[in-house]
Amino acid sequence: MTDLLTTTDDRTITDRFFATRALTESLAGPLSAEDQTVQSMPDVSPTKWHRAHTSWFFETFLLAPELPGYEPYHAAYGFLFNSYYEGVGARYPRHDRGLVSRPGIGEIAAYRRSVDESMLTLLEKGTGAGIGRLVELGIQHEQQHQELLLMDIKHVLSRNPLLPAYADLHPAPHVPSPPTTWTEVPGGVVEIGHCGEGFSFDNELPRHPAYLSAFAIADGPVTCGEWLAFIEDGGYQRPELWLSDGWATVQDEQWGAPLYWSVVDDEWHEFTLGGPVTVNPGQPVCHVSYYEADAFARWAGHRLPTEAEWEVVAARHPVDGHFLDQTLLHPTPPGPGPAAGPYGDVWQWTSSAYSPYPGFEPAPGAVGEYNGKFMVNQYVLRGGSCVTPPGHLRTTYRNFFPPSARWAFSGLRLARND
Repeated sequence: MTDLLTTTDDRTITDRFFATRALTESLAGPLSAEDQTVQSMPDVSPTKWHRAHTSWFFETFLLAPELPGYEPYHAAYGFLFNSYYEGVGARYPRHDRGLVSRPGIGEIAAYRRSVDESMLTLLEKGTGAGIGRLVELGIQHEQQHQELLLMDIKHVLSRNPLLPAYADLHPAPHVPSPPTTWTEVPGGVVEIGHCGEGFSFDNELPRHPAYLSAFAIADGPVTCGEWLAFIEDGGYQRPELWLSDGWATVQDEQWGAPLYWSVVDDEWHEFTLGGPVTVNPGQPVCHVSYYEADAFARWAGHRLPTEAEWEVVAARHPVDGHFLDQTLLHPTPPGPGPAAGPYGDVWQWTSSAYSPYPGFEPAPGAVGEYNGKFMVNQYVLRGGSCVTPPGHLRTTYRNFFPPSARWAFSGLRLARND
């Protein structure tokens, strides 16, 4: 399938805006009105909410302040579809989004069309540097919600006893788990963080020095075959492998395998966006929490890399890998030959707490709430996944989730001291 998105250099910002908006609608296309309304847990948002919220973002931060005479599409939408921006007013409770049966998906589609038409008027006027930066932020924000839309609907469909498929997908053939190879890196002072031209989120700034001791990092992510060995060795029953909070979570939640795994007729299966399939041992393991990743690393006699270690190695590779492909939507085993770069398939947990870089300053105004206020009680993930839109990722990109989160397309790569 041809990607609907490319890099900023390849398309004008107007083209990229409309390609992004079209991709969101394409991702929602296979879903019924009922599918798009369900909220299966507090961290999940209904598909129609993602479609509306990304429109609200452009309406609130661009159309209302920058397009003369613009009137909000609906007086209540600012309340219904604000996510967490305290600076622009009250918002509907996140955990109750699934209770909002109206507006329906047709009304949301009309809202999106109206916002797109007004954005075209604004873009045709020409954008100065400030407006251009906000449009780019809105594009990047919607790309994040495209990944969230797929994460969330996977959880929604997994809660249905019928285990319905999101779409007819084409899973990769089964292959054995490949042997682990390592890249060794000498110690010293390195530079990490975004620099140069091009977009970045504020949490990637500023570029700054970091000291690393000599280390080695695995060339590929941990596979399902390796995870099966962890399960068979009692990994989920051995408290000595787990952080205290992780062990408590295992007991409370009765974890015994990654999210979406289950045993059917004495064989491990996992639920995918294409429905249930048997577990592929050569595929990167997915939907594991930080707690699980940390326990596995300890069981394997290694550790998780820091985000600085991950970035220094990743910077040697082009930002290329298995990203969003609407015919797959699932991690795939590595191809033959040398290990590919560290991008795509699964987000990789690091051992780094999500905290500000030295000298970090959030953006002024309400958009400054985008990242900074979440810098507590979370861990950094790197590398993108099989549902990350192409063109969205950078080497310096910092994703983050709480340590117990499992519904993201999250896996791990091992590191060791040298």
